[in-house]
Amino acid sequence: MGSDDEVLNRTGGKYVEPGGEFTRDQRYIATRITADGSNGWPVEPGRYRLAVSRACPWANRLIIIRRLLGLEDTISMAVAGPTHDKRSWTFDLDPDGKDPVLGIERLADAYFARFPGYERGITVPALVDVPTGQVVTNDYAQMSLDLSTEWTAHHRPGAPDLYPEPLRGEIDEVNAVVFADVNNGVYRCGFAGSQEAYDKAYHRLFDRLDWLSERLAGQRYLVGDTITEADVRLFTTLVRFDPVYHGHFKCNRQKLSEMPVLWAYARDLFTTPGFGDTIDFDHIKRHYYEVHRDINPTGIVPLGPDLSNWLTPHGREELGGRPFGDGTPPPPPPESERVDPAHTPLR
Repeated sequence: MGSDDEVLNRTGGKYVEPGGEFTRDQRYIATRITADGSNGWPVEPGRYRLAVSRACPWANRLIIIRRLLGLEDTISMAVAGPTHDKRSWTFDLDPDGKDPVLGIERLADAYFARFPGYERGITVPALVDVPTGQVVTNDYAQMSLDLSTEWTAHHRPGAPDLYPEPLRGEIDEVNAVVFADVNNGVYRCGFAGSQEAYDKAYHRLFDRLDWLSERLAGQRYLVGDTITEADVRLFTTLVRFDPVYHGHFKCNRQKLSEMPVLWAYARDLFTTPGFGDTIDFDHIKRHYYEVHRDINPTGIVPLGPDLSNWLTPHGREELGGRPFGDGTPPPPPPESERVDPAHTPLR
């Protein structure tokens, strides 16, 4: 994922820098795929392949948005396995260990095809140009916005507006604080190299979660009365909180399931088509617990938590709101993209 690959690239396989704070390398490949092709990469159905891992919260955003907007037939998806070494993500879930469209074993091959000797993190999500096999972009924040704004000609009928123009300023403001304090905040806790750095990150995280609880106590979604980009970005961290961040990253003031408002909000989204049906809890746990060996030296993956509580009534409908606005829910995911039933409480 963005964080892991960046850390591995800088430290040669370690995640924690003793004595210091975790600092995310945010230098991404900023190329954009646009409707007018001004960057040299025009929107074109079937041309690009989205490389993801279901383990990664940053990639999970793109999986959800692609589902909600109905872009499955327009942008194909390559799914890497949940674990990787310091050379990055492999397509070990596919027959012969190769992505069937790109024909590569490692995502690194697509990066090197465009940038020989590329020295930054080989991160997911990434969009790859199928004809040349070259990575186009791994700028996950811009990628998700562009799916909403540049690919509109290929959205499904009834696709929601996840980045409505009148609300963009507020969405951007919420996204900025959620990224700094929550999405990245759990990593600042988990990869802290000193007690002082951990303490600071811990308080910053839970102060923001308290702020979010207050905000969501009286409204169903983060911005406006429909699901937006802001909800997608918060959800992918919340869904990993109890299985991983609470224990593995020491974010343990409370479990998500002990924070009533956020827990109900997360369950509401989880049971919304396009959200929970993208979540593979097995991949999530295996990634963090097996890969971060300086945090979890044994590589033992916890068997818990019990996931059945994700399907308990959440009661958020009472707050009103229209999940998809004037649109409709997405259909079920294609058979080839369904999460293993053993890895999810959804059936």
